Formats: sequence, structure tokens, C-alpha cells
Amino acid sequence: MSAPDPTARPSESARGGGSGAAAVVAVVGPTATGKSDLALDLAQALSPSGAGARGALRGTADAEVVNADAFQLYRGMDVGTAKVPVAERRGIVHHQLDVLDPLEDASVARYQSAARADLEAIAGRGARAVVVGGSGLYVRALLDHMDFPGTDAAVRARLEDRAEREGRRALHDELARLDPDAAASIGPHNTRRIVRALEVIELTGRPYTANLPRQEHVRPAVQIGLDCDREVLDARVAGRVERMWDEGLLEEVRSLASAEQGGTGTGLGTTAARAVGYAELLACWRGELTLEAAREAIVANTRRLARKQMGWFGRDPRVRWLDAGSPDLLDEALAVVRDADAGRLPEPGTGPVRRSLGS
Repeated sequence: MSAPDPTARPSESARGGGSGAAAVVAVVGPTATGKSDLALDLAQALSPSGAGARGALRGTADAEVVNADAFQLYRGMDVGTAKVPVAERRGIVHHQLDVLDPLEDASVARYQSAARADLEAIAGRGARAVVVGGSGLYVRALLDHMDFPGTDAAVRARLEDRAEREGRRALHDELARLDPDAAASIGPHNTRRIVRALEVIELTGRPYTANLPRQEHVRPAVQIGLDCDREVLDARVAGRVERMWDEGLLEEVRSLASAEQGGTGTGLGTTAARAVGYAELLACWRGELTLEAAREAIVANTRRLARKQMGWFGRDPRVRWLDAGSPDLLDEALAVVRDADAGRLPEPGTGPVRRSLGS
């Protein structure tokens, strides 16, 4: 679990659990839609002194924010990930920021364990948790039923040897006997996934499909998605990259990258080096792009990321979509939270869905 922020206020009593527990509020959607700003606004409004909420919406302690952006986990990756500076966090406690060294590889399973512990601790303090981030897999790992079966090198090696000797079709036939749904989904040509499915079955004693994520929250939660017209978002992305450039993105990446990567730092590991804004500058310093081409690539790849994020979250019928540009965005978001706490949200798929980027 991330270290508690010194601005945290102790609770007088914990909010009750069960069906009466306050829902975790998750602000999701594509990059550059204003998720961090809304999360801060909600955290303030859902705190005892908040001006935007009344009565049961407020916890008995100040609301706290839990990050669900994979690259904001990294220390020093601030400008390029649009991490909210400490001075601009309004005294609100934040978790799962700056918990990894850039050389470390991120692990969804490790994040799940640490961030769920944060949610448990926040609830124990009688506070509301506000999750914010655009990394869809991390959001689902935190909020949904999602298991991460272990691996066994010996079991995998034996299965890979069988695939070589007997052919992948034989292993697929075995998978079809043990887990027909998995076999139908994977198909007979993907040896790596067939081997992994059989490995999981052997290790867990359960069908492979039993370990796949389900769209089912592990605790009361509501996801608020920020939608935005494509042209508006494209302009926002261009403006964000320009601000990052002005705020020292080049200097930040150079200070983190190793000498071999063209920098002066200890290095960016496999995961960190893939982040948009970092990967393009590393390519520039390898001589693959000019600096101007790298900047253009950052804009293009950020727009591509936004569409990918909208596609991910747009497939989840539980997300309640709001217009990112609405002048009443906070009030609209609080209304969703109020309905979620009262159990008044419509069944998934029955309410209005706005997915401008995914359409």
C-alpha cells in the first residue's frame, strides 16, 4: 500500500459496509478530457466540508484519490504523464503515485493488491475513495473480479515440449475437452495462448475461463466516463503536448533515461520506456526521428491512445457517460454518485450512452 499522505485526517468512525457502503467513485475515459480535475472536484465535494454534496454523500473523513494510470505509478514521470503536482492536489490524499522506480516493470497483479488495500484502508477511515485513471486494465483489476493465476516454468516447459512433439492441434483438442469455451475463443493456431490456458488449468484445477475477468464489481462502485467530441479532444491533445513541451518534457525524459538511452539518469525500464511522450524522445535520441518528428509523433500517438481508451471503456455498459465540456459537470457527476449510493442507477445498457470517439 502506498504511504499515507500527511494531509490525511483521521476518521471518527468507519462507514458501514455491505449494501449501505458508499460507492467507490471511478472517473475514467480517454486522456485529456479533464479526469484529474473532476476527481479533485469530487473529492472535495464528497468530504465533510464539501460544498457540492449534502448529507449521506459525504464521508466522515475527507475523500481520498487512488490513481489508476499505469505510468503515473512511476517516480519522476511527472510532466509526460500529466501527473497533478503536489501543490495542486488541494491537500487531498493521493495513493498509487510515485510508487515505482522507472527501471521497474509495472505489474497489474501487484497494483491490484496494493490499490485494493488502499480502498480498504480508506473505507476504514470513513472516507470516500475516488479512483481516477485511463488505464482500463488497471481500473478493472481494481474494481472488478479479476484473478491472476501464477505461472510454473516447469509446467509451461513440459506443455511447450508437447506442442513441439505432438503438434498444437493435439493440445488444442485437450483444451477443448477441459474447457470448450476457452478452446473456441483461442482457436487452434495460437500455441502460446493454448499453452497458457492448459498451464492455468493444471495449476488452479479450474477451467481457464473461470479466471477471466468478469464485469462485476468486488465492492460497491460507480464509473463516471468523460466523453468528448473528437475534434475538441484532438485540440485538447495538441494543447497538452505543447504545455508539456513548455514545462520541460525533454529535460524530464533526459534526466530519467540512461546514458545508453541518450540521457543522464539511471534509465527507463521496459514498461516506462513505452509511455507516450517518452518512447518518441528515446527514438529521437536513437537517431530514428528528428525532434520535430518526435513531437508530432507524441501528438499523433496521444490521439491514438485516446481512441483506444474510449474503445476500452466504451465496451463497458456500466460506465455512466458525461460530457467533459459541460458547465455543470460536477453537479452531474454528484447526481450519478447520489443515484449509485441509493441504488437508483439504471441497469447497464438501459441508459443513454455517449461514445463520441468510439462511434
